[in-house]
Amino acid sequence: MEAATPLLDPEFEELLGRSRAKRIRRLLSRELAGEAVAAAGFLVAALTLALLAPWRPGFSLPLALVLAGSYALASRVRFEVGPCHTDASQLVLVPMLLLLPAASVPLVAALGYMAGELPDYLRGHKHVERVVVALANSWYAVGPAVVLAIAGGARGLQDWPILLAALGAQFAVDAAVNAPREWFELGASPRTQLPGAAWTYGVDALLSCAGLLAAFASRGEHYSFVLLLPLVALLAIFAKERERRLDGALQLREAYRATTGVLAEVVEWDDNYTGSHSRRVVSLSLSVADALGVQGRGRRNVEFGALLHDVGKIAIPKEIVNKPGPLSPAEWQTMRLHTVEGQRILDRVGGALGEAGHVVRASHERWDGTGYPDGLAGGAHPDRGSHRLVLRRLSRDDVGPDLSPRPPRGRCLG
Repeated sequence: MEAATPLLDPEFEELLGRSRAKRIRRLLSRELAGEAVAAAGFLVAALTLALLAPWRPGFSLPLALVLAGSYALASRVRFEVGPCHTDASQLVLVPMLLLLPAASVPLVAALGYMAGELPDYLRGHKHVERVVVALANSWYAVGPAVVLAIAGGARGLQDWPILLAALGAQFAVDAAVNAPREWFELGASPRTQLPGAAWTYGVDALLSCAGLLAAFASRGEHYSFVLLLPLVALLAIFAKERERRLDGALQLREAYRATTGVLAEVVEWDDNYTGSHSRRVVSLSLSVADALGVQGRGRRNVEFGALLHDVGKIAIPKEIVNKPGPLSPAEWQTMRLHTVEGQRILDRVGGALGEAGHVVRASHERWDGTGYPDGLAGGAHPDRGSHRLVLRRLSRDDVGPDLSPRPPRGRCLG
């Protein structure tokens, strides 16, 4: 299962889920404000470019309509990357920039983008107010259109500096508009957006090469760019497969959380004090993890490891776990196996819980080597992130809710 559906970074999962929810539902007031500002800015920029730059004599309405239709089809082939996404429209945008007067391209691209979303509006999959999102997303056509309008177009590969400048302007304008949008609307910081944006721009750069070849071919054979549509269909198959894998990864995340909850309930049912102690450790661990700046997968491991750090006690005889007095050396030896048993249980589940199993095993290790089960000391501790330190600090029974020493208890919790 894990090989077919790999684990995603928790931050990626969270942003992906929020981004999907945002696309389906109506826009919240904050989102509507952000999208409206971006859409209005696009219209001002696109209309200003169309009015100031000469383009009408070389404009072909039939060619523009075919390009807009092709763009609509390509824009529906989307690859999700957290809060960002990319699509196959770059295959058509490049021919559009080189076959039409550059000043007209942003408006034609926006028309194609809105036409591509028309089926979603008609089927009720998107609210009609999301047309402002389509306009806001069309900003990425403005940068290259300005460069090519100023340069007077590009005749061929000999104008590669102009072509590179146009591509760079596309990415720069798109990032300058979208990064603040996602931060304002989703709370996704630029640092969080960077991996997805890099992936998105990398795909666009690669697709630009195929679009460029089609554009040059269409200058000799009109409408040759339509031969890219089978490639768009192929990409649609890959995009659908990626969507299924992401769906599976999100479902797997919920399954891991549900399994964690079930195991936590088993621990509490087996020993009520151990269950309440585990919930207290979760609260303290996450507070310390946040203070230490632990994020993403490390924070998830802290959460799961803290909640389940005593899950192995269900394999320890109850007469030892519930013994009111001190344990004998032999009983201590048995009790100390609960971290090993906890890892064994979680390893059988695998995935995110398998990762948390390493935290569980090391939850009673100490820096001076007096911990168990492996007696690791100092630098001998495996480097699995600061979540290991958090659990070593907070799973000890002699720490109270305020991190002060806890009075001795009449029972041993290992």
